[in-house]
Amino acid sequence: MTVKLGVNVDHIATIREARKIREPDPVAAAIIAELAGCNGIVAHLREDKRHIQDRDLKLLRGTVSTKLNLQISTNPEMMQFAINVQPDMVTLVPENSQEITTEAGMNVAAKIDEIAKIVMTLKNNDIATCIFIDPETEQVKASKKVGADFVEFSTARYASACDLGSIQEVNREISAIQDMTVLAKKYGLRVNAGHGLNYRNVEAIAAIEGIEELNIGHSIVARAVLVGLERAVKEMLDLLRRQ
Repeated sequence: MTVKLGVNVDHIATIREARKIREPDPVAAAIIAELAGCNGIVAHLREDKRHIQDRDLKLLRGTVSTKLNLQISTNPEMMQFAINVQPDMVTLVPENSQEITTEAGMNVAAKIDEIAKIVMTLKNNDIATCIFIDPETEQVKASKKVGADFVEFSTARYASACDLGSIQEVNREISAIQDMTVLAKKYGLRVNAGHGLNYRNVEAIAAIEGIEELNIGHSIVARAVLVGLERAVKEMLDLLRRQ
C-alpha cells in the first residue's frame, strides 16, 4: 500500500506573517494541495500564533475535503479550540516558545495521567487522536496506555543523520523507526511519521511497512517557491508512489 501524504501548510502562513498581511493564504494553499492529490492537510496552531491563526483553522475546517489534522500542545485553551473546530484528527505535540520548530517528540511516559485525560476528552468529542513521539519503546508503550489511536514518529533524528551523519547513523535511525512501527502495530496503534523529510530523504521512510502517512511541510513549501505548489506536491507524491 502506498503511503499517504499530509501536506503541512504552516509555512505558507509563515511567509504571510513575515509581513502581517493577507497573502499567501494557507487556505488557498490547502485547496491547491488537495487538487494536486494529497491525502490530508496538516496545520499546527501554536500557542504563540507565529504562523497559523485561529481564523485559518476555522476556514480550513470549512474547506478541506480530505482530512484536517490539527497539531496542538496540551494547553487547555488549545484543547477547547480543537473541540470547537472539530478537526478529523488532533496530533498532540510538545511546544517550547524558544524553539524554531518542534525539537523532539512528546514525553508521554512522563505524564501519562494528564495525556490520558486529554485523549479521552478528544475521543468523547469524536476526534481521532495522535501523539507525536520519538521512535522509542517507552513512548510507544505509553501512547498505547493513554489510549491514542495513532502515533506519529518524529523523523528529525533520521533527517539530521542524512544531512550530517554517517551511513551507519542513517541506517540506525531507519532501523529504529522500522522496529517501533512493528511494536506500535502490535499494540494496535496506527502509524504516521514526519519532521525534516524532504525530496532527498523521504523514500527510505516511505518504504517502511506499516507507516500509513507522512506529514511534510517545509520542504514542499520551499520547493513550491521555485516550481509552484501544485508541482511540488505532485513531485513528492511521485516519490511516495515509487515504494
